[in-house]
Amino acid sequence: MFVIGNFLAAIAKILDIALTLYMWIIIARAVVSWVNPDPHNPIIRFLNAVTEPVLYQIRRRLPISFGGIDFSPIIVILVIVFIQSFLVRSLAEMAIRMGG
Repeated sequence: MFVIGNFLAAIAKILDIALTLYMWIIIARAVVSWVNPDPHNPIIRFLNAVTEPVLYQIRRRLPISFGGIDFSPIIVILVIVFIQSFLVRSLAEMAIRMGG
């Protein structure tokens, strides 16, 4: 049973790292959007390619934009924090109970 516990602990850790990394990418995209970035810059293209599918889904379902301010990055960050607080923590506690 400890093998399953160790597996769940590893999944929880990897998921936590991936979500934290994605949250920082969302923050970088939001900060870069405050200036007029060069759309041909490879970093800007990467940030847009990685974040736009998620942000587009939020914008499409919840069209909340007041005065030209896009709140979709804030919503995505709140969802990430919720997933980290609920799912990752639940997986980690389940792993501990299984002896991982």
